[in-house]
Amino acid sequence: MSERWQGCVSVVVPVYNEVAHIDELMQAIHASPVKKEIIIVDDGSTDGTRDKLRAMPLANDVTVVFHEKNFGKGAAIRTALQYVRGEYVLIQDSDLEYDPQDYPALLRPLEEDQANVVYGVRPDRPERGLRFFLGAKLLTHLTNLLYGAGIHDEATCYKVFRRSLIAQIDLDCRRFEFCPEVTAKLCRMSEKIAEVPISYAPRSSSEGKKIRHADGLLAIWTLLRHRFTRRASWTRSARSDAPCAVSFCRVPPE
Repeated sequence: MSERWQGCVSVVVPVYNEVAHIDELMQAIHASPVKKEIIIVDDGSTDGTRDKLRAMPLANDVTVVFHEKNFGKGAAIRTALQYVRGEYVLIQDSDLEYDPQDYPALLRPLEEDQANVVYGVRPDRPERGLRFFLGAKLLTHLTNLLYGAGIHDEATCYKVFRRSLIAQIDLDCRRFEFCPEVTAKLCRMSEKIAEVPISYAPRSSSEGKKIRHADGLLAIWTLLRHRFTRRASWTRSARSDAPCAVSFCRVPPE
């Protein structure tokens, strides 16, 4: 790894129909006090988000990729992983529920060699709506039961990995099952998941929150399925091509 990318975090941002928030989101990420690059994957937006991204004066540390159509959050993350160059990889939702000012705290356990993966733990209050709160609790308890993970928030967006670690995992997620899939596989690899508290400003379905009941059922199935799959079937030493068709790509110079 070149000196430029040592200590750098690659912020992966899957985006779908966030034209009202993309400006504020980019400002918040740029304002976070860490060395970073940003990889945005627009997952088939139809509300003008793509036009805004094309028109924005993007800095040289920003990569923008457009999926040909909507494939899902997990697919967007998998595509983004083809472009990351930093020492660390951080997942950032585009809906302003999570605060990029938490990046330093999330990175600290990695920088201090305490762990290879860190999860941000949201406040333990049902402020995000009872069904989302209880659903997240169920997934966390199921993860701990199946894998002995000992974690407190499986469904959190804020997950940070060493790039060298996430590059070893072959992901097949398309939608929101990214969280249970990557958690299950990390646990199967005996990786300790460090946790730090984060701030959280929940958004309701009427405000554009996109996760649905069916995604909760898929998350449960994902946790159950990967408990028993052969590890050799999903580990690898090098990444393959992008999993979804791409219609536009702007990659900054090295």
